[in-house]
Amino acid sequence: MNMPSEAQVTFFLTGRRAAQELEALDTVRLRPAALAAYLDLTRLRHDFPVVLIEDAGEGAAFAALSALVDGVLESAPGAGEQTRLRAHALRIEREIRTLVANGASDRLPALIDSAAARVAPLPDRAFAESVQRLREGMARDGLVVDCNAALPRRLLGHVWRSVARVKGEAFRAEAERLMHGLDAILRADHAQSRRGRAATELRAAIGTAHAEAFDFERMAQLLAPVSAESTLSPARRARIESVLTVLRGQRFFALPGSAVEPYAFEFEDCASALSAFRARLPEMAALARALAVAALEVEGEYREARHDAVFADFDLTGMDAEALAQFPDLLVCLNEKALHTPENQALGEMLESGLPVKVLVQTDDLLEAPLAGSGHLAMGSRGRQLASMALGLNEVYVVQSASSNLVAMREHVERAMRYVGPALFSVYSGASEHIGGLPVYLVAAAAMDARAFPAFSYDPAAGGDWASRFSLETNTQLERDWPLHRLEYEDSEQQRVVEEIGFTLADFVACDTRYARHYAQVPREKWNGGMVALESCIAETARGLPERLPSLVMVDAENRLQRVIVDDKLVREARRCREMWHSLQELAGARGGQAARAKAQSAPVEPQAAPPAAEASPPAQMPAPAAAEAPTSAPPSDEPYIETPRCSSCNECIQINPRMFAYDANQQARIVDASAGTYRELVEAAENCQVAIIHPGKPKNPKEPDLEELLKRAEPFL
Repeated sequence: MNMPSEAQVTFFLTGRRAAQELEALDTVRLRPAALAAYLDLTRLRHDFPVVLIEDAGEGAAFAALSALVDGVLESAPGAGEQTRLRAHALRIEREIRTLVANGASDRLPALIDSAAARVAPLPDRAFAESVQRLREGMARDGLVVDCNAALPRRLLGHVWRSVARVKGEAFRAEAERLMHGLDAILRADHAQSRRGRAATELRAAIGTAHAEAFDFERMAQLLAPVSAESTLSPARRARIESVLTVLRGQRFFALPGSAVEPYAFEFEDCASALSAFRARLPEMAALARALAVAALEVEGEYREARHDAVFADFDLTGMDAEALAQFPDLLVCLNEKALHTPENQALGEMLESGLPVKVLVQTDDLLEAPLAGSGHLAMGSRGRQLASMALGLNEVYVVQSASSNLVAMREHVERAMRYVGPALFSVYSGASEHIGGLPVYLVAAAAMDARAFPAFSYDPAAGGDWASRFSLETNTQLERDWPLHRLEYEDSEQQRVVEEIGFTLADFVACDTRYARHYAQVPREKWNGGMVALESCIAETARGLPERLPSLVMVDAENRLQRVIVDDKLVREARRCREMWHSLQELAGARGGQAARAKAQSAPVEPQAAPPAAEASPPAQMPAPAAAEAPTSAPPSDEPYIETPRCSSCNECIQINPRMFAYDANQQARIVDASAGTYRELVEAAENCQVAIIHPGKPKNPKEPDLEELLKRAEPFL
């Protein structure tokens, strides 16, 4: 059957489902095929969990746990030690990932110890040495966090505090230098004055060690003729004392030994932040003036005839962006739901005025109820509109990203936090209550892949044109309308089939329970040649009755392939989403420009619908998600097997035994003959595998030497 049925055409045009032929979409049991292999993220190396690094200074404020582990592995000396350390470190990393995914919240050293105790509860000298090397090699401490609803605020707040800490250290060093210099001027004046040369003052200056050797009364009489009331003019003394009072009493930075409580700079709403900034402006102007006067006094360059007039007129109008940059930036963390009219006005005023504010707007529910009267999905409209408004201001640093992509956007996040001026962070968390069963990381990554929430950055200081300032570089396959993922399955005749499928807006929306009415599951006996991939239908404008209907490939709970058609309304939404993506591509010069440059780079961007490889890890391949007639589940644990679709083609196993392991047509490893080698070779291959996809099963030869040791080594990979 090559033509769609009447019931299928009716559903496409009207959204009405014929009960006798089409089934309602079960959003709990069905998942887009491209996501099916990624439901257990604890077994996959990706960018999470993340370590929020303490005392990072000018270095990276956060890093993926997998990247830190890879750094240790790269520095391990000797092939034998590398092999052992890799096996142990990857087991500990996986256990940490599992602990954090199950709600554990602790610092990195403590989690390493907890994971090590779970992996190897009995004493093992070699394992203990690996744990020690792992702890020493990371040389990092910090809270380990997972990708969840709390991540955007925790991560961005941590980066903001890291930047504020560096700024505070610089201020304290300069303030202490200036205060010491001003105190030295006053002390020198006092030492040369009549009061400073009195007998009691001279005795205090000499100290008690040699006090009996001097006649301080006679010394004071001798110095009296050359002493004056003061070497400083009354105006200069008053100026220096006033500056010292301002520096010691300021509330913008904590100073050692100061009893003054510093101001808070983190806020829950824009109105409070704006009110606080306005109230503090006079103090900011006074402190900026005091710093400038102090620097001139310490260097001996203050000239009353010139500078008195300048600083007499120094007020709020003298506070330009550079002057404001001396002070801590305000941090405002908002949820998109809080963007009501007054809050929008306060936010708009701060951004338009160029105030030193960093604003996080977090979106949890990207697929809101349809906009009234428009027939369109809202798709996080408030957050996206705010980002678009900020782009139009030209002077605001804008970062938009899904939470799953924040590690890839780290440089932009940190640069935006250091930017002299306002910065806006629009982050989709993926923590929607309407997408049940999927990990938050996967939902956020899928939104990026589907172009529903593309990642971009706008750096006003990066260059003279939009292509230089605006970047889409962390998006998957940014030159395409929709990224392609490989689908591998067995057909009804148990033949291996490999095809590429696009991940579109409709695939992402299919995960949301509120939009099930826009989909219809087609029974296998009703499949036909007229059901084609949705992306191929978007460019078509239907005239009359369609001969081709857009469809998606999904899998059920048993990992069996299913086909689903979508209605015309959802196709129009996908088309609108594609057009918005085209607009972003044009801004970035990505339609033939930036895309070509990104493609030429040696390190490709990993697909965001799947966990990206860690910074120092080889790129992971998209696993095969489904089987058409029977599930492609793993063989029994007694049998050795490889998760071939995830193979990174590192060649490690082939080098161990090319008769046991071989590459298929896609240059990915598989076991061709388990009996062509020893169980030891299977275990060594599993330990050497960079993406931990080789499972050695149980030994075939019960008489093979050292089986007890080998079985223990094989446990993490079974």
